[in-house]
Amino acid sequence: MSNEFDYKYLKDINFPSDLRKLPINALPEVSEEVREFIIDTITKTGGHFGAGLGVVELTVALHYVFNTPKDKIILDTGHQGYPHKVLTGRKDALHTIRQKDGLSGFLKRTESEYDEFGAGHASTSISAALGIASARDFNNEDFKVVAVIGDGAMTGGLAFEAMNNCGVQQRDMLVIMNDNQFSIAPNVSAISNYFNDIYTSGTVQKLRNNIWDFAGKFDAVGDRLRKLAGKIEDGVKAIVTPGVLFEALGFNYIGPVNGHNVKKLTEILSTIKHFKGPVFLHVVTQKGYGYKYATRETKFLHAIGKIDKITGRSTEEKPKVAPSPNYQDVFGDAVTEILAENEKTVAITAAMPGGTGLNIPQKDFPNRVMDVGIAEGHAVTFAAGLATQGIIPIVAIYSTFLQRAYDHIIHDIALQNLHVVFALDRAGLVGADGATHHGVMDLVYLRSIPNMALMAPKDEQELRDMLWSAVNVKEYKNKVIAIRFPRGGGLGTPITKMKELKLGKSEVIRSGNDIAILAVGKMLEYAIEAAEELAKDGIEVELINPRFIKPLDTKMIENVCSRFENIITIEDGQKQGGFGSAVGEYFLEKNLKNNLTVMGIEDEFVTHGTQKELHRLLEIDSEGIIAKVKEILVKESLTL
Repeated sequence: MSNEFDYKYLKDINFPSDLRKLPINALPEVSEEVREFIIDTITKTGGHFGAGLGVVELTVALHYVFNTPKDKIILDTGHQGYPHKVLTGRKDALHTIRQKDGLSGFLKRTESEYDEFGAGHASTSISAALGIASARDFNNEDFKVVAVIGDGAMTGGLAFEAMNNCGVQQRDMLVIMNDNQFSIAPNVSAISNYFNDIYTSGTVQKLRNNIWDFAGKFDAVGDRLRKLAGKIEDGVKAIVTPGVLFEALGFNYIGPVNGHNVKKLTEILSTIKHFKGPVFLHVVTQKGYGYKYATRETKFLHAIGKIDKITGRSTEEKPKVAPSPNYQDVFGDAVTEILAENEKTVAITAAMPGGTGLNIPQKDFPNRVMDVGIAEGHAVTFAAGLATQGIIPIVAIYSTFLQRAYDHIIHDIALQNLHVVFALDRAGLVGADGATHHGVMDLVYLRSIPNMALMAPKDEQELRDMLWSAVNVKEYKNKVIAIRFPRGGGLGTPITKMKELKLGKSEVIRSGNDIAILAVGKMLEYAIEAAEELAKDGIEVELINPRFIKPLDTKMIENVCSRFENIITIEDGQKQGGFGSAVGEYFLEKNLKNNLTVMGIEDEFVTHGTQKELHRLLEIDSEGIIAKVKEILVKESLTL
C-alpha cells in the first residue's frame, strides 16, 4: 500500500462523521488500514510510533461511538494521538508531523477542534476532563466527556488526585486506562470478556439498580441488604478484576477488556456511554501492535527515525564525519564513574532512564539508579529524603519536566539547605517535540531560588567537570546544584579525567577589543563561528564562557565593562528573567553605563522544527549574532 488511495475505507474517511456511516463489521478493516497508514507514513518521516499503533482500535471505536467533536475526547500524552489525527481531518498532513510548519507531534487546541485539550506532559487528562464535565453541567449542556490515559501516565500523582475528586463530584464522565504495559494473555481476555458481557448488559445494570432502590424502602433492614449486596458485588469483582482501587475512588469499574477487538470495544462503549456518574474502563493493549519489529525490539516502541518499513533498518543519511557522543551518554558515563568512586551517591530518573543516559550506570548499579515513573514531584521530594540521611542524589529530569516539581525544589530541598544535584537534559530548544518540550524556562525558574547554583557547560568535558564538582567539592555542598545541557551531540571534545571547577568562575575563550559576547552553554558554539567570520571583516570579538548563571562571576563582568562599551549576552532560553536579565540586574545595582544587548527567546512559545531551524528563526545562531554585532557597531559609529 503506497498511498491512501490504496485503502478501501480510509480513502473516504476524512472526519469521524465519515467513519460513523460505516457498518460495525467494517471497523476491523478500518483499524488495519489506519495502522498501515501510520506505519507507511511514520517509517518515512520518523516520529512517535509504538503508543499510537497500540490504540488504533480504541481510537476507531471512540470516534465511532461518540459524536465528536460535540462529545469531548481528551487524550493523555500526545504519543497516543496519531490515529486520532488520521481520523480527524489531518490524514493528508500526517507526513509533516513534527516538522517546521507541519503538524504538532502532540495534541494542540489551535490545530483542530477535535483536540479538546493540549497534551504534551503526562497525567493531565482526568483533571482536564473533570473540568470540562463540570463546565458542561454548570452551563446545562449535553455532551459526553471521555479521558484516555495510559502509556505510563497513571504513575503520575495528578491522575489519582483527579480520580479522587471525580469520586467526590460524581459527574457523568468516562475514564479509559490504556494499559499497554503487558501483552494480552488469553486467560485475561477470556475471563474479563465473559465478566464484562454480563456486567455491562442493560439487564444486569437495571436489575442492580432495581435491587438497590427496592432495598431502600425497608429502613434499617434495607440498609443491611444494601451493604450485603455491595459486599457480594465487591467480593466478586475483587476476585475477577483489579478494579477494587478504582471502585474505592468512586468509579464504576469495568475491565480489563481486550483493546484490539474493535467490535467488542464498540459494543462496550455503546453501552457504558449511557451510565451515570464516573466510569472507569480498563483496556489492555500492546504497544507497537501490528508492526513486528515494534513487538520484538524496545527501540521501536517510543519514537523512531526514518526506517525501512520492511526491514526495520534506519534509512537516515549517515554523517560523513563520525558524530560526537550525545550529551546524555556523556552524562551517563560520568554518573557511572561517580557511583563507582562514591558509594554515598545515587541517581534518580522519572521514567526516562534511556532518555537521560541513566540506563548506562543502571547496568552496573541497578540498586542505586532508581526510576520512580512519571512522577517528577515525587522524584524531587524522594531525593530530599535521601539527602537528609547523607546520600547525594543526582536527579536527571528533562528541563521541561522539572517545571512540574517547582514547589518541591523550593520547599523540600532549597529551603532545607539539602545537597541535591539536578541534571537538566534537553535544556534549550529541543526541536521536533515543540513548545511542550522546549527546555527554555529553566534559567528563569531556577535562578530565582535562594541557595541555588545553576550551570551550563560549553562541551562534554565541562559537563563531566561540573557534575564531579557538584558531587565532591566542598563549596558546592551547601547549595542546590542544577546543570543544564542540550539535546543531541556535543562538540567532540576529548574526554579526560574529571576535575574541579571553581564555583562561580567563568573563562575567556577568545580575546578581542571591539565587543564582548557572553554566551551560555550551546550558544557558545554559535558565538565561536560568528567571531571567526567577524574577524575576516576586521571585527575582533572577546568571547566569554560564563559557565555559571548563578552565582554570577561579577569580577568578570566588572573587567569586561572596564574594557568594552558594548556587551552582548546570548542564551537559548527566555530572555525575561534569564542570564541576560541577571547581568542587567548587576548593571543596575552597580550603576554600570555600558550598552547591554540581551539575545534569547522573546516573550512567546516557540513552535516545532529542527534545532537549527529554530535557532535561525529566532536569530540566535551564528548568522543572527553576526548581524547583531554589525548592527551595534554601526550604530556606535554613527553616534561618534
